[in-house]
Order: sequence, then C-alpha cells, then structure tokens
Amino acid sequence: MKLNASQAAFSQMLISGTLVHEANFNEIQNRLGIEISPHVVIVFSIDRYYDYAVGQPFIWRADIGHKLVKALHKAITVPFLWVWVSEGVLAALLELKTDIISKDAYLGLTLQMVHETQNIMDQQGFSVSAGIGTYYDNPYMLHYSYEEAKESMIDRFFQGNRLIFQYEKRSRNEKKWVQVITHEEKMELLARVRIGDEEGSIVYLKILLERLAQAYKHNIDMFKSETFDLIMTVSRLVLDVGGDASELLSGSARVIQDLYNTIRYDKYVLKVCDYWRKLARQVAEAHAREASPVIRSAIEYMKEHLQEKITLGEIARYCYLSTYHFAHLFKREVGLSFVDFLNKLRIEKAVHFLETTDLPVQLIAAQVGFPDPNYFTRKFKLYMSCSPSEYRAAKLC
Repeated sequence: MKLNASQAAFSQMLISGTLVHEANFNEIQNRLGIEISPHVVIVFSIDRYYDYAVGQPFIWRADIGHKLVKALHKAITVPFLWVWVSEGVLAALLELKTDIISKDAYLGLTLQMVHETQNIMDQQGFSVSAGIGTYYDNPYMLHYSYEEAKESMIDRFFQGNRLIFQYEKRSRNEKKWVQVITHEEKMELLARVRIGDEEGSIVYLKILLERLAQAYKHNIDMFKSETFDLIMTVSRLVLDVGGDASELLSGSARVIQDLYNTIRYDKYVLKVCDYWRKLARQVAEAHAREASPVIRSAIEYMKEHLQEKITLGEIARYCYLSTYHFAHLFKREVGLSFVDFLNKLRIEKAVHFLETTDLPVQLIAAQVGFPDPNYFTRKFKLYMSCSPSEYRAAKLC
C-alpha cells in the first residue's frame, strides 16, 4: 500500500491534464507498467486536518496519511490509483468497467465506497469528507472529473465535517452580485488600518466577513471574490505608504491562491485575518517611531478609542504612570505632546474619510473624535493648511 512513484506520476498527469504533452495514453501506461484506466475521480479530505496537525511531528502526518490509504484499499472494490494533492487531501482515480456497472449507475457504487471509507476512518478517530466528480470514458478528460470533485466540495465551506458531495453544474443565476458592504464601511475599515489601529481593523474585518458569509452562504465564489477585493484594497494602501510593490503583489497573489483552495470557513477567516494583520502592521510601522513598550501601549489605546473623549490623565492611569511623568516621557519619545499626537491621529483618519467618502464634514468630525465641527476645522487648518472642505475640493480636481 506504499506510494508507487510510477502510479503517482501517472495519476498526477491525468488529473492535471498534462498527459497530452507526454505521449499517447496507452503508450504511457505500457511505459510505466500500469493497467488501470480510470473513469472518475473522488477527492478525499481529512476533516479539521490542520487543527489536528498543530504541534504534531512529521511522523504523525505520515501516520494519518497511511490510515486513509489503508481505508481506501479496504473500502474501494474496483481498481484505482491515488495521489496526494495537498496536505490532508487525496485524489482517488477509479476504474469503473462497463461490464461491471453501467455508466449511469456509477454514483451509487462510488457513494457506497465513500461511506465505507468514512466508517473505517471513524474507527481510527478521524472523519473525512469527499467530493465525487463526473464519469468520463475518455482518459484525457479525467482532469475535468478531478476539478469537478474539488468544486463540489465548495459547499463544505460553511457546512462542517463528514460530508459527501456530488458535482452538479451550477446555474449562472447563482452568480448574482449584491452589495453587502457599503463604501462607507469599507472606508472605515481602511481608516483603521491607516491610523495603525491593527486590532481594531481586525475586529471590524471579522464583522464584515461574517456579514458576507450570511449573504453568500449559497455562493462561496462570490464570498471569496468580495474578500479578495478587500485584500487588494488594503494592499494598495500599503503601497501608498511606501511598501515594496513586487513583494506585496506576489505575496497577495500567493495568499489569494491559498484562500481560493481553502475549503473551511473558519480556516479561511483565520488566514484572511493573519494576512490582514501583516499588511496593517506594515502601515503602522511606516508611520511609527521607536518608542518604549509603555508608550507603544498608550498609542494603541489612543488608536482604539479615537472616537471617544480621551484625556491625558486617563492615558497616564492606563499606563500606571503619573500624569507629569507620562506627559514628559511621551513628548520625549514621540516628538509631539499627547494632545498634538492625538489630534494628528484624528486628522489623519479625517483625511482618509475626506478622500474616500462623501460624508459631510460635520459627520466626519464626530467619527474621528471631534464633537465640535468648528474646533475640528481649526485643527484641520493647523495641520493641513486648509479647511476640510478645501482639502476635499482640491482632491476632487
């Protein structure tokens, strides 16, 4: 039951569709000594694999893989090939001869074998889900069965474990787009990143992702597309503050590809938030200066409570320092007084709203922590040398 290199290579050529570039199907079979001619692909995925794998040694990964392969050899009653396509995910290529079963009746047999595989793995303490592709007589079309098996499992994204899916062609009507996140909400999310509120942006991001999940629970492709748009938007923000373009674009492309192939919602959200945190940190570091842990803690508190009334005494108590000591320490390390730095943060967030939204100036003032619009305008002029309305007009020109 050990992996046969020739069979694995042959299987990989079939499911990737690259066999046509090598040689005739029968010629490759003879060259590799393979007699099986597969007709359908089943993709088996070990449920919660990455949860179980955390902290486990290499031998654990090999052991669980061997258990799944043994289960397949016990459960599958027809000739088949197999190959690992990613960690925890295996593709089985089954030969269903027409003298054993009719082409149209293949699903009943494959379902029976998948159920048996699940029962065996249950006894080992693990559950598996599976996606079943379409039957194809032509071996050169088997890669379609593989893609269909993977696509069928997209419905597992929100549903859970120990599931079986059969590929069904999806209606074009399911691709209808609806606006779930408003422009203002997206700008609020980016504004939090822009001022360096890393954790605040993550909290808000999770709220928006949950809303997208509810809106697109029957259309995972649209859910993922909306998420990719958020990632590319924050990536452009990183570029605006001096991020490396080639590194950023290649990194985002790798992450999006990984997300596209992620088949569990909880893991998907975790990956999105991890990458978002990385991007938000780059923005924060671009603006940050060297500061002691206590001052960095104070700055984070200010960013998280920017819309609220924040006093010097409140921040000093938060840092367990006297007001006098904190004020002098903050000015020495940051280069600005507490009040000036707080106003600077608020003006930076206001600038972002002025550039990216049509919100009235009075509403922007309130959202960034200035309850008095006139005071906000005076401070804005002090920092930007023009009024908020003049700044917005200039940006629109």
